[in-house]
Amino acid sequence: MTIDFNKNKDGLVPAIIQDAQTQKVLMLGYMNADALKKTQEIGKVTFYSRTKQRLWTKGEESGNFLKVVSIKEDCDHDTLLITVNPVGPTCHTGTDTCWAEENTDHYGFLSHLETIIQSRKANVADEKSYVASLFRKGINKIAQKVGEEAVEVVIEAKDDNEELFLNESADLLFHYLILLQAKGYKLENVMEVLKGRHR
Repeated sequence: MTIDFNKNKDGLVPAIIQDAQTQKVLMLGYMNADALKKTQEIGKVTFYSRTKQRLWTKGEESGNFLKVVSIKEDCDHDTLLITVNPVGPTCHTGTDTCWAEENTDHYGFLSHLETIIQSRKANVADEKSYVASLFRKGINKIAQKVGEEAVEVVIEAKDDNEELFLNESADLLFHYLILLQAKGYKLENVMEVLKGRHR
């Protein structure tokens, strides 16, 4: 690492702390050369506390350590990005992040889609909603739709029409998300199973 600790008069550089699994930014702290060295040596994030005027390992009092996964420097060599596995909440207020956000996985548009499906499930009487109509018909109909879409994906995979293949894949994924919620689960539950297999 070629961090330029001399760029600022105080010899400190910002250290952005990010959860290695969820990619959520947990907090921002500052490090001097000694703090970085100790962080690398003990595998737990250690800052230079500007208020205490000393090195401070996050969690030394609370037990909520930040276990280091990786350390990267930015293109200007004056900022650190440290990915971690947090032990407990990160913020001293007891929240997961210093922005009072939940440190949970987010799957971008798929999470947004899950929220919409959940809303349709809660408003199952909505006559205009296709998703609500599936929930009204019950688990057997939803499972049948997933099966039909899966067969269509297999058929299109054998042909050369990429547009049809992608459309059928989208249909399968969409109906699978509906099936998950019909069974009382979400995508995060499936992801936990996959993560468990990966270990």
